[in-house]
Amino acid sequence: MKNKILDFSTLDQSLLKKLDAYIDALEGDRQEQLIHVLHHAQKLFTYLPHNLQLYIAHALDLSGAHVNGVVTFYSFFNEEPVGKYTVSVCMGTACFVKGADKVLDRILKLTNTKKNVMSEDGLFTVKDVRCIGACGLAPVVTVNEKVYGNLKVKDVDAIIESCRGDEHVD
Repeated sequence: MKNKILDFSTLDQSLLKKLDAYIDALEGDRQEQLIHVLHHAQKLFTYLPHNLQLYIAHALDLSGAHVNGVVTFYSFFNEEPVGKYTVSVCMGTACFVKGADKVLDRILKLTNTKKNVMSEDGLFTVKDVRCIGACGLAPVVTVNEKVYGNLKVKDVDAIIESCRGDEHVD
């Protein structure tokens, strides 16, 4: 098989410079810092497209398969563009038993999207996740970093509308 020249020209070059500066500032074994680098890259780019994963692999002297394996293993990494609001619905046992599936259905209906697909208006990406780690608050939903617990289906409308309302604030 012929070696393919890696082309990173489609990536935002100013963001790549920031990522390079972050990687250059790492102490210790860079390969052991992969998850930190991925988190930083996702914060910069909002998601981790395949060519960015390859860029990181090259920068850390890792295989692309290794980097992609880590990205696809953890649910908090995104390979596709995400909306301004990432809505994560816990589907762990405690949450599921208390109706998380119905909460998820309502969120999908209100955002007019499917799981793991950005809504057409660019506002929402809805995910079902295995566990948020707040079982005592079941069912639990997070919107970006904000946690909503003890939810009922009727509570969902206000949460989604508050996100939409934030869009109209000048």
